[in-house]
Amino acid sequence: MMGTGLDDVYTDAARRRAMETTRQRLADRLREGPATASELADSLSLPTAVVYEHLGHVSRSVGDDESFLVAPPTCRNCGFDGFDDPVNYPSRCPECKSERIEEPAFLIE
Repeated sequence: MMGTGLDDVYTDAARRRAMETTRQRLADRLREGPATASELADSLSLPTAVVYEHLGHVSRSVGDDESFLVAPPTCRNCGFDGFDDPVNYPSRCPECKSERIEEPAFLIE
């Protein structure tokens, strides 16, 4: 008799992936190497805004033996990188008002 559960539809790897939460998938991806929110959104098929929502939670939930690292957003026009919230993508630079902002990059190591 043929079942209709996950065992019949997915391979082991696909089944594990289906069971993981979005935050677990984000954390696992950041353990592989640095990534911007846009890169994470593309690789996990999520909207960028959703990735930013989850990154704050991921940063607080890393283990005691790990660090959540952030390369802050940087203005491509004047080089300003002192943004108030590094886990955010500002729309423009407070110094020169340029909208040419490089996204922050994130890493768990």
